[in-house]
Amino acid sequence: MTPTAHIETDDIAEKIMQVCLRRELSIVAAESLTGGLLADAFVRVPGASRVFLGSVVTYDIRAKASILGVDAELLRSEGAVHPEVARQMTVGAASLYAGVRDVSHIISLSTTGVAGPGPDGVHPAGEVYIAISLPDDSSQELKSPSASTYVKRLQLEGSRQHIRELTVWNVLTTLAGLIEG
Repeated sequence: MTPTAHIETDDIAEKIMQVCLRRELSIVAAESLTGGLLADAFVRVPGASRVFLGSVVTYDIRAKASILGVDAELLRSEGAVHPEVARQMTVGAASLYAGVRDVSHIISLSTTGVAGPGPDGVHPAGEVYIAISLPDDSSQELKSPSASTYVKRLQLEGSRQHIRELTVWNVLTTLAGLIEG
């Protein structure tokens, strides 16, 4: 299944926010290739400010290190298209918003990858990593994997814009599957 319109992602985002409201959770994001589209998926829904705290777009590799605290050596050796970079981006985003809300109540999301149109070094267009960090103290209520951070590799196809939209759709559907209950 792929997104056909904003309406579909709006519905998923709204359901996620309802679950978060019930569980007193907030959402933050660290975005690279999506460049704010993930934040937009939440803020398009009326009342989003009750759950969505914000997003930081770190498109530049140096911004990932300096703003989010992603390991600079990892970025130098592996580049930004790497599962550990996605994981560290979620940690960095949660830390940035820790002054707004206790981290034990924050779900953190991240996106990194190659939107295209062509490859980035050895990484083909459409290679994407998404990460979702769930708060430890509520993990027993959530359908989370063994760790509190879930990282997923995607290989998407289509235009640059389509890859970016599919990435957002994948983050939302993955998150919805982890927290529904």
